[in-house]
Amino acid sequence: MADTAVEPAAAPLEPQAKSVIYCGVCTLPPEYCEFGGTVKKCQEWLEKNHKDLYEKLYSPESAAAALSTLSVSAQAKAEKDSVKKAARAAKAEKEEQHKKATSKVILKRVERNKRKYVIVVSGLEAFNLDLKKVAKEFGKKFACGSSVTKAAAGGEEIVVQGDLSDEIEEFLLEKYKDIPEDNIEMVEDKKKKAPTGGPV
Repeated sequence: MADTAVEPAAAPLEPQAKSVIYCGVCTLPPEYCEFGGTVKKCQEWLEKNHKDLYEKLYSPESAAAALSTLSVSAQAKAEKDSVKKAARAAKAEKEEQHKKATSKVILKRVERNKRKYVIVVSGLEAFNLDLKKVAKEFGKKFACGSSVTKAAAGGEEIVVQGDLSDEIEEFLLEKYKDIPEDNIEMVEDKKKKAPTGGPV
């Protein structure tokens, strides 16, 4: 037997997990952002956070290379579609901004019993807030009961136990900068007492 050492055969490498970047706006991979409806915002985010990937996907050279494989009629159609998508996205963004500007957050103070009050907060869903999370934050911040309930007019509202309307307004303005101060409205709602039978 020879004293020469036989080198073991290189073990096959196990497949490695692929690292995927997800868009911070639409949560899709950047290659699929065009199908999400927020293309402009996605492009801005990608340019800011991953410049190399942005160059790969949205540079004029990559767009020209992608279009060069198409026929002339398909190129014209693709260009027309991209203009339509951009216009649709701009219109949707404008409508969302208008909706946010005109929608109101209503803090209604409702009398439960003689001196017991609850605050009903409605209109937060217009600002894309998760009502369950906001209700939980109210409960932690003010050490009180807070829950999400169905509103009579449809939709949902947050019911906070206690007379905390001023504190809730301050908290909303401090924590959620998207809500303008002018859009918060306080309403007093007293329950009508049942008429008592008078002398007969």
